[in-house]
Amino acid sequence: MSRKIKVAAAQVGAVDLGALKKDTVQRLIKLLHQAAEQKVQLVVYPECTLTTFFPRHFIQSQEELDKYFEHGEDITQSPDVKPLFDEAKAHDIDIVLGYAERTPDGMGYNTSVYFSGSTGKVLSKYRKVHLPGRVEPFEDPAATNQLEKRYFKPGNYGFQAFRAPGLVKDAVKKSTTTKADESTEGKGDPILGMLICNDRRWPEAWRVYTLQGAEILMFGYNTGGHMSHLWGGKSMAPEEAEKEALFHSRLVQQANSYMHACFSISAARCGLDDGKYHLIGGSSIVRSEGHVVAEAGTDGDELVAAEIDLAECRQGKERTFNYGKHRRVETYGLITGQTGVVEPELL
Repeated sequence: MSRKIKVAAAQVGAVDLGALKKDTVQRLIKLLHQAAEQKVQLVVYPECTLTTFFPRHFIQSQEELDKYFEHGEDITQSPDVKPLFDEAKAHDIDIVLGYAERTPDGMGYNTSVYFSGSTGKVLSKYRKVHLPGRVEPFEDPAATNQLEKRYFKPGNYGFQAFRAPGLVKDAVKKSTTTKADESTEGKGDPILGMLICNDRRWPEAWRVYTLQGAEILMFGYNTGGHMSHLWGGKSMAPEEAEKEALFHSRLVQQANSYMHACFSISAARCGLDDGKYHLIGGSSIVRSEGHVVAEAGTDGDELVAAEIDLAECRQGKERTFNYGKHRRVETYGLITGQTGVVEPELL
């Protein structure tokens, strides 16, 4: 049963520290219009899409810091961002948008939402769980910081998969099935899940989603091309460091797509912010067998689009990685019962 969808990653190039949100949103709308011309149904934007990646900066003024966050319960009504959601609805395109969220009680989260163009509503919200980096900046003034642990709390929504209507023709609905019907697995509206940046490196997140049948995982990222202080490893030449960062970004997306029998869409915020902070590109769409369908060729604004068929997920979900037949949960206790490493006793 073919279940084809036209999807895209909307890669966004450099966004400087002083860039206005409304100007950045116009760039996002331009990418959305390109998607509409190509009859794309789902567009994924990067992590913290609306501003520069401010966690690289040590910001002590609360007033200044709050400029980088979206405030209020409904991001679709934010004055600077509403035009993007209005355009998505007008073109009947679903979008995933990453942004910094400030809740009414003052908590900060690295957040993404899934907006349905056909319903005009946010169907799901996700808050980043695996926050990298540090609370305090490095002592070395030349270091590139990563202060997400300072500005954000770990996500508190978990990994909740959801279905999106209007993407797949003739999707099986609850109202049209009976208990006597054959299995409906892989026949309904697509099952989706969101991650953000560092989450993509943690297979536990993918596994929780695909235990709910997820067929597409979507995530944006801001990944530094040269952050030797954060890595704590040997110093590399910038070109070598960028190559390594791109390799690891591709590796985790392809490997996890294969091991979890799902498609994945990644969107990079990339380029050279403020002429000095380099972020990798590499936005891509990956099949459930781990093959790259389409990948960005630049470090600037670029739409990476492809048609995918969710029916391809069934091979992995029903055979190689058939969870019901092959998982042995009685042996996996350490995964949820222990956080850090505990080595066996020394000989």
